[in-house]
Amino acid sequence: MPAPRRPPSSPGAGPTPLGETLDRVLAGLGAPPASSLEVVERAWPDLVGPVAADALRPVAIRDGCLVVTATDPVWTGQARWLEGAVVEGLAPLLGEGVVTSLTARRAPR
Repeated sequence: MPAPRRPPSSPGAGPTPLGETLDRVLAGLGAPPASSLEVVERAWPDLVGPVAADALRPVAIRDGCLVVTATDPVWTGQARWLEGAVVEGLAPLLGEGVVTSLTARRAPR
């Protein structure tokens, strides 16, 4: 039995870019746009300094919390000291309230 045919799309309508679709899904989940993490990654060395930027890597934004991985357990503790400056530094870049806290965990080996 042949597969059912899909209805034709409207004339002139091309495929929706994946980024737009992903951002719509994330918005429906209450998450920031996927591009927010890219903004954080670009600004990261300026926010935390080059040494900390090498040891701490932003990996996700979940429910307002920036999740970073640390190369060493000492850096997970250091990340707590950087939290206020990071949250304050990201507000003008992402918007107030997009990142409200920071948590660090040990990077997988």
